[in-house]
Amino acid sequence: MRVLRQLALFVVYGALGALLALTVAYIAYLQTRPELKPWHRAVLDAEFRADDAARVRTLDEYRALEARLAAQLREQVYSQVEPSDRSPINRYTAGSRSDPAVRHPDWNYTFELPAADPRGGVLLVHGLSDSPYSMRALAERLHAEGYWAVGLRLPGHGTAPAALTRARWPDWAAAVRIGARHLRERIGAERPLYIVGYSTGAALGVEYALARLAGETLPRVDGLVLLSPAIGVSPAAVLASWQARMGAIPGFEKLAWASLGPEYDPYKYTSFAVNAGAQIYALTREIATRIAALDAGDGVQGMPRVLAFQSAADATVSPEALVRGFLRRLAPQGHELVVFDINRDAMAETLLVPAAGAGVQRLLAAGPLPFALTVVTNRDPQTYEVVARRRGARSLELASEPTGLEWPRGVFSLSHLALPISPADPLYGATRPEPPAGIYLGRPALLGERELLAVPDSDLVRLRFNPFFSYLEQRVVEFARAAPAP
Repeated sequence: MRVLRQLALFVVYGALGALLALTVAYIAYLQTRPELKPWHRAVLDAEFRADDAARVRTLDEYRALEARLAAQLREQVYSQVEPSDRSPINRYTAGSRSDPAVRHPDWNYTFELPAADPRGGVLLVHGLSDSPYSMRALAERLHAEGYWAVGLRLPGHGTAPAALTRARWPDWAAAVRIGARHLRERIGAERPLYIVGYSTGAALGVEYALARLAGETLPRVDGLVLLSPAIGVSPAAVLASWQARMGAIPGFEKLAWASLGPEYDPYKYTSFAVNAGAQIYALTREIATRIAALDAGDGVQGMPRVLAFQSAADATVSPEALVRGFLRRLAPQGHELVVFDINRDAMAETLLVPAAGAGVQRLLAAGPLPFALTVVTNRDPQTYEVVARRRGARSLELASEPTGLEWPRGVFSLSHLALPISPADPLYGATRPEPPAGIYLGRPALLGERELLAVPDSDLVRLRFNPFFSYLEQRVVEFARAAPAP
């Protein structure tokens, strides 16, 4: 018995020693990464916080803070860039091809598209490390349909990556409440109000609706449009909070970063703060807790109508969590999921890993669901032609309708980044604009040897635009029109 106890202690201490050695080695590795730049170190204290909600109550006051924030960004980042870093595609090189300040308007900040006699209101909320630019195309289309649109900038975004080392998800949620109140005041009590959210923005729309169902006094929202919603992320994100705390220790600042890279994208951070991952994980846990509290066994009742769009291939969020942890937990009250399948052309599918697209097959093989399901997929394995196969809530009957769209040659799936971006987008779209107005990231044509680029090769493969955006856009418009006009 004594021998067994000693052996057990030996194993435990050995495992702890190995874990400690691995931790030290990991920290040492992180410390060898590139040196931090002004955009990693800036302290932009003009940023909105949830604690400011008592004094910053209107969207105009929120945008006034953004003006102060822009001035701080120029002072603490643009003016501090070393000559060696002033490249023609550095986002923080004044006047460069990637400098968002030379574009008008600067889509990194909150924008508003008023309507004289609005059909309704739409609050559009972007994703993590992103900016309102990603919601621009949908905002402009909905505005053309008669809706008063606001593209909200979430705190910590649109300025410098350093801002995400201090942002907290309640800051984002408080900003969404300001935007919703503003729109409700502008459109009146009777007209419909929608939240259109992408990734983290979608999760914040869900959090808002659940908070109102739980009794928080908030303006009514009549529908949620969710694009690549961050309902479930990797459980490993829970460890990010510990790494973020270590990054606050002087001398260990690099530990605050999951990745450090050149900042060449005018509207999205390349460097990713560990704290950002920790915050989205905390937000998803908050959503799960609220759903559990509101579901009495027959699904969450009274949720605004939901129209969710998800790529079957998504390396950022979990499509399975969207179904299992959210849509299946809602009462059948007019909700729908639209899934963009992988390219099932026989030649393209041969090159994919065996598990690619398996989630779609499981979803179609499942029994009746409490929400409608549409799968946008190849008409058959011998064609690039795309159809929409749909079945209603609680039904197994599958109907197919043409979309008039095809898979572009060389594209094997959509991605987490692609859904809200039109192929006509001048930055991320399918065709390089002529003459070029700035940097173009839609189809980067870079060839050479491996491990020479300062950005991961996988970043260059990832699709940045949605070839089926016209279908998504039309479905969103129809969803909004389904509410009675004033």
